[in-house]
Amino acid sequence: MAGKKGKKKKKNLVKLVSASGYVYYTYKSRKAEGKLTLKKYDPNVRQHVEFVEKK
Repeated sequence: MAGKKGKKKKKNLVKLVSASGYVYYTYKSRKAEGKLTLKKYDPNVRQHVEFVEKK
């Protein structure tokens, strides 16, 4: 009995961090280039702010 073979993940788990330090986790395509930036809600400052990908 062998483990899963032949299947690769098509997406990577990435960490999105705001300036206040709040963190979201999301998936990003392997083919995507550059850093992911999203505007999401930050409960620390109670506003929508820009989150930047960190590793």
